[in-house]
Amino acid sequence: MAEVAVDKEDNNDSLKTVLDLGTFIGDVEEDASSEDMSLEGLQKELEECETDDVVANILSEGTKLREYTKGVEKNLQQVELDAIQDYIKESDNLVSLRDQIHDCDGILSQMETLLSGFEAEIGSISSDIKILQEKSMDMGLKLKNRKVAESKLANFVADIIVPPRIVYIINDGEVNDEYMRILQILSKKLKFVEVEPMVKNSQALNDVQPELEKLRQKAVSKVFDFIVQKLYALRKPKTNIQIIQQNVLLKYKCIITFLKEHGKEVYIEVRGAYIDTMSKVLSALFGAYIQALEKLQLDIATSSDLIGVEARNTSLFSSRREPLKNRSSVYALGERIKILKEIDEPALIPHIAEASSIKYPYEVLFRSLHKLLMDTATSEYNFCDDFFGEESIFYDIFAGPFAVIDEHFNSILPNCYDAICLMLMILIIRQHQLVMSRRRVPCLDSYLDKVNIALWPRFKMVFDLHLHSLRNANVKTLWEDDAHPHYVMRRYAEFTASLIHLNVECGDGQLELNLERLRMAVDDLLIKLARTFPKSKSQTVFLINNYDMTIAVLKEAGPEGEKIQMHFDELLKSNTALFVEELLIEHFSDLIKFVKTRASEDPSASSGKPISVAEVEPLVKDFASRWKAAIELMHKDVITSFSNFLCGMEILRAAMTQLLLYYTRLSDGIKRIDGGSVLNKDLLSIPSIMYEIKKYSRTF
Repeated sequence: MAEVAVDKEDNNDSLKTVLDLGTFIGDVEEDASSEDMSLEGLQKELEECETDDVVANILSEGTKLREYTKGVEKNLQQVELDAIQDYIKESDNLVSLRDQIHDCDGILSQMETLLSGFEAEIGSISSDIKILQEKSMDMGLKLKNRKVAESKLANFVADIIVPPRIVYIINDGEVNDEYMRILQILSKKLKFVEVEPMVKNSQALNDVQPELEKLRQKAVSKVFDFIVQKLYALRKPKTNIQIIQQNVLLKYKCIITFLKEHGKEVYIEVRGAYIDTMSKVLSALFGAYIQALEKLQLDIATSSDLIGVEARNTSLFSSRREPLKNRSSVYALGERIKILKEIDEPALIPHIAEASSIKYPYEVLFRSLHKLLMDTATSEYNFCDDFFGEESIFYDIFAGPFAVIDEHFNSILPNCYDAICLMLMILIIRQHQLVMSRRRVPCLDSYLDKVNIALWPRFKMVFDLHLHSLRNANVKTLWEDDAHPHYVMRRYAEFTASLIHLNVECGDGQLELNLERLRMAVDDLLIKLARTFPKSKSQTVFLINNYDMTIAVLKEAGPEGEKIQMHFDELLKSNTALFVEELLIEHFSDLIKFVKTRASEDPSASSGKPISVAEVEPLVKDFASRWKAAIELMHKDVITSFSNFLCGMEILRAAMTQLLLYYTRLSDGIKRIDGGSVLNKDLLSIPSIMYEIKKYSRTF
């Protein structure tokens, strides 16, 4: 066997082992050849074992493999012997353990047999339970079907049989609350035999149907007599219809329902009787109310009460004509506007108003009549809907009352020449439409629309009459030798202010155009009347007075009248300036003429004749001698000429201001004249004139 050489370094480096693999393999080959073993792959295995720690340790110690193998085998034999000795020592315990295992096997075998028996019994019980479950489900289904059948049969029996109590009450009982309850039960049974398909094929129907038919006929006959008797109570005089409807008839609403469902012919007869009764009763009531209202009517305007018609030609003795303290009430709105705030007030009670001897414009009666109509119609419409379940009955009933009101309205409207009344009626109708809309009752929609459509053309016609009266007015008959406001202009102003005020509620653009046409017509007429005065000053005073009065009246109409008011403001300003000039010329003509023609000339200019002291001196002395007296005359003239004191004072102040301007220009002109200083003693100081003017201004 080859030896292994081991070298050790002096510096204590790690030991390196060198294997003489040739020697080792050669030695092995000898042994291997002797045992006829194959050494193929040995080199590869040795290379793999080279890294193994155990192999490396064995080789490093120089131990030969055969010796090492023998050592290992010896160790294994020793371990085997030790194990045998241990087994021998524990033999008794192992025998005991074997006996115990054997006993356990016997016990487990018995348990297995017992459990197998339980398993068989449980399987048998499960099968029984399943059978019982199926039987239970079958019995539950049968029970459910029987309950359904019992319920249907019970309902069928309850619905189809006629208890003796029902027969007795229907035939012999009085119509009262109990009768109403029994009537509803009978109605239910009649519906049941008519509607249910299974009843028609039942034998029970043949037995019950004749009895039900007899009861139906008896009930229809009995309730018909009863309800007709109640309807006839409505015809009694002084009957409060609404109380009977609400407290009596509505209690028997189920009678109408029963007749509608099971006595159609009788229901139609009852329906017709109610329509006939209520139509006659309401027609008579409205007819009597209208007659009573006509006695309270105050006629305000006739066909001759037009803006451009001469006051002396107005008839004051026409039939049913009430004398008016102020004829301008025909054109002025005044207190009549209050009617629009009384829309929801109760209707007039004629006998109370007649006892107090009060007369009312027609718009008051119109509102009262339509207030009564709205309340009556609302009550009747709701009652018809509740009692009969038919809205159409209302229109059949009110055909009569509508005819009565239309007849009255058609007699009033063609003879109504009061434009303010017509406009108020239009606004009243509009308010009534809103009231009915809030009540959600549409029954008067078509009627109120019809009245509204009738009122507008009439208003337009009356308005055109006023317009034509201005265009075709006779100036000679209208003219009065008085420069104060003319009654035609006052009529126009009040009429226009009234319509402007009412149009705020109405918002009619066409009316604004018509008012513009009316303004143009009155402008032309006023100019014609002014020209009738012989003096230009009187013409101007006449125009100023009328314009001032018109503006004052139009201001009452509020901001809506500003457009027309501005037109008259411009005319007033232009005529005021004209009057001021005429008034000053009347008292200071020479001074004004000089100021306008010569005062602005330059004395140093070579062209023309220069202004001399002699030319100006008479003007200065004349003004100094009588200017206070002239101002006083102007004051008196203004006071007597203008009916409006404030307007007169404004005009007087404008005249004095203009006079001061003229005199100032005269004074400035004198200063430019050579030698003009000699006139200083006669010139008045401006503060002196202003002081005098302020004396009159304080009265303003």
